[in-house]
Amino acid sequence: MSSPSQIVSKPLVVERVTKRFRQGSSVVEALKGVTLQVEPGEFVAVMGASGSGKSTLLHAMAGLTRLDAGAVIVDGQDLSRLSDSKLTRFRRRRIGLVFQAFNLIPSLTAEENITLPIVSDGRSESEVKPRLDLLLDRLGIAGRRGHRPDALSGGEQQRVAIARALITNPALVLADEPTGSLDSVTGQLICELLRSLCVEQGHTIVVVTHEPAVAAWASRVVVLRDGQLLSEFPTSEFHNAQGLAAHYLEIANCPAPLSPEGAKL
Repeated sequence: MSSPSQIVSKPLVVERVTKRFRQGSSVVEALKGVTLQVEPGEFVAVMGASGSGKSTLLHAMAGLTRLDAGAVIVDGQDLSRLSDSKLTRFRRRRIGLVFQAFNLIPSLTAEENITLPIVSDGRSESEVKPRLDLLLDRLGIAGRRGHRPDALSGGEQQRVAIARALITNPALVLADEPTGSLDSVTGQLICELLRSLCVEQGHTIVVVTHEPAVAAWASRVVVLRDGQLLSEFPTSEFHNAQGLAAHYLEIANCPAPLSPEGAKL
């Protein structure tokens, strides 16, 4: 286990996390003692085939699913120690979420969708207007702030979703297949944007993906298989996504995962 000082200093600590689901008369162990840590300002990609447990891991990191064992600590807070109402409030304030399907409210403008976490928290939009203006400019959607989702392209909708995730200045941003609904060119632009948010503004981002072309934008990659952590490696070792993909496939086909201690990112 990490010491308290180690936990407090990191945006994310996952300690021996286990999650089981019941399917009929059988029990499926989706996560098996996964341990990892993410440093401030890191961009980490979690890769794995369908059914590897990567989306379950993201839901655990977001506090969207209760664990059977282990702990997830975000910004020094053990999520398992929070009541449902306190967890919802903490997530709204300290965890930014980006999904493949954008999850924007059709009747709200881009600006209203972005500020929804603030309004839901009982605060005034005026509190974050300077930050809102900066985000709209940085994400290239200032001219679209008054448009509703159906008047925005897929890339613009995802930029709105990213701005919504960042509006509270969270300790951690979690993105689940954020380019899955986009064409390849737009998807790469979104990845470039996420990377620049880490490098230029120090945001800590964890992306779940099965695509090497997305993972290549991260600084490190964590590989899951059958709910266990197989390996982790820096992307700087590879010149392109093809090299990363070849290395990922080599790891994914290896016979034995790491011990439950997992990777120390």
